[in-house]
Amino acid sequence: MPVPVPRQRAIPAVESGQAQAAFSPGGPSGDPAGGPTLAAPAPRATGPLDSTTNLTLLVIEDDPAASLGVPDMLDAAGKPIRIRTARNLTEAERLLTDDVHCILLDLALPVSGRAAAGDDELATLKHVLRLAPQHAVLALTASGDAERGAEAVRVGAQDYLFRDELDGRLLSRAIRYAVERKRSDKAERRLTESKLRAQENARLERGLLPTPLLEGSPLRFAARYRPGRSRALLGGDFYDTVRTPDGTVHAMIGDVCGHGPDEAALGVELRIAWRALTFAGLCGDELLSTLQQVLEHERENDEIFATVCTVDIAPDGRRAGLCLAGHPSPLIARPGRPAELLPYENNGPALGLVPHARWPRMQVELGAAWSLMLYTDGLIEGHIGVGKERLGQDGMVDMVRRQLAQGLEGEELLRAAVSEVRELNGGELTDDVAVLMLDRTP
Repeated sequence: MPVPVPRQRAIPAVESGQAQAAFSPGGPSGDPAGGPTLAAPAPRATGPLDSTTNLTLLVIEDDPAASLGVPDMLDAAGKPIRIRTARNLTEAERLLTDDVHCILLDLALPVSGRAAAGDDELATLKHVLRLAPQHAVLALTASGDAERGAEAVRVGAQDYLFRDELDGRLLSRAIRYAVERKRSDKAERRLTESKLRAQENARLERGLLPTPLLEGSPLRFAARYRPGRSRALLGGDFYDTVRTPDGTVHAMIGDVCGHGPDEAALGVELRIAWRALTFAGLCGDELLSTLQQVLEHERENDEIFATVCTVDIAPDGRRAGLCLAGHPSPLIARPGRPAELLPYENNGPALGLVPHARWPRMQVELGAAWSLMLYTDGLIEGHIGVGKERLGQDGMVDMVRRQLAQGLEGEELLRAAVSEVRELNGGELTDDVAVLMLDRTP
């Protein structure tokens, strides 16, 4: 049997005053041979519904010429409403293009072998939903068959209508509602997917932040981390602290140039490599030389570099070795003495800038009681007020001295320092900020 040629008809909508009856036995003049009147708004397929766009409706019914014939109509703006009719799923698939806004499916459509699934009464609807997942679908059922209509909505249709109770106004509202509900459902689904991705990213980034390994050490640890990227938990700054079996406490802090996701990933790689090398017994120049090799192999281009500060504190806690690779020198605070920066005259180059560079290890006397603060340049490069002047290391030292005099220490001190730097900057800092503190109290 030849497949009938589908009909496409442009029809004007009746939206002035009272709408004419839709799906009634007669046409607009009451002629029994005529079709029913269809009144509908004019939504877009991919944007908000308005009066400047045409509506395209695909009617899927086994005999649309006899049951759902529609005379030509114009909407209030004089634009034709496009109606496409299909007698079966083969025709429907051919007519289902991106400019179709809504599908009106007669649930009485005979189930073809292509869509049949046992005794499933809604097999055709399910097939249409698979065929048109982005389109609004209205199910048309016999009057009084509300149970079947409700089941159609549960399966995925936007609404159901009774064939014998339709009029133009009701159908117009139903089509508009179906299109808008489908658009709302898609927006809600995208929002849910976005939230899930954000939660997964947050869990991933949170898992990539370090957990200090200081079991058995008398030193107290505190840290603050603030990425420069909006809505991120991880930036290009990185830090870590571990205690090796000989009782030495090793601490490091670093900064990959830039603060995007690629820099964050590279920072994590460098931190993990540092921890592994530290437990392998490397420190000082030997460790930084190997870490530079890791950077050179993992970076995207030769312009990427990283600054690093490493400190290894002797088991007795009274002295430490310090290596600086283009990084700001740590700050030390001791009882009865003003806070100051550790020596930085032998500062070596940042990792990734000079092949075969060397990083001398300086011996530093800490004393019996002290607080050692390591930080990245995000803490000192914020602006002061509305001018271009930056806080700098001297400004940071003065700020920490004042906060220490107020009795702040540990986590409370770091929180206050980061908050004050942000306030001085007049808003959020654009660079990543990482700061950690180790305290020794006899």
